[in-house]
Amino acid sequence: MTKRVAILISGGGSNMVSLAQDMMGDHPARPVLVLSNRADAGGLEKAKARGIPTAVVDHRPFGSDRPAFEDALNHVLDQARPDIICLAGFMRVLTEGFVTRWQGKMLNIHPSLLPKYKGLHTHQRAIDAGDTEAGCSVHEVTAELDGGQVLGQVRVPIDPSDTADSLAAKVLVQEHMLYPLILRRFADGNRARIDLP
Repeated sequence: MTKRVAILISGGGSNMVSLAQDMMGDHPARPVLVLSNRADAGGLEKAKARGIPTAVVDHRPFGSDRPAFEDALNHVLDQARPDIICLAGFMRVLTEGFVTRWQGKMLNIHPSLLPKYKGLHTHQRAIDAGDTEAGCSVHEVTAELDGGQVLGQVRVPIDPSDTADSLAAKVLVQEHMLYPLILRRFADGNRARIDLP
């Protein structure tokens, strides 16, 4: 039975596009919703152009009341009935209550080789630490920030000339390959970790 996928975004949605483009043909899943916390997120128009339903739940009117914001998210998600939720550049930290409700059904992509560099500014932190490689990880979402089981990673060499921006651009290319691969496996029930060179 084809799995239903909701994708949460906050910006341009490049990872959302790579996921949606892959969910065709013999893929075990299909996108049923692209949901953003920002009405001006560029990814919304990209989703509409692909015929994917979209929705916006602006976090700003809720102020610091994260549970109320997440109740609104859940209301929209419940209507879409997703089997899997993919966080793809969704820039809101989710509470334990929200994560617990969708436990085992939610994936995220993070631009570092977890468990290194959870949180923000991952590329600059890797450069500042003198690392020779960076990369990205797809992991299951748990209540611990960027702390769930890693399902896949890709490594990217750090060149001496790299800046945070140039490294981010190199890693993003790999994100667009890794996330669709892991989602396809996950939708098939395969949670075994895979590491790409």
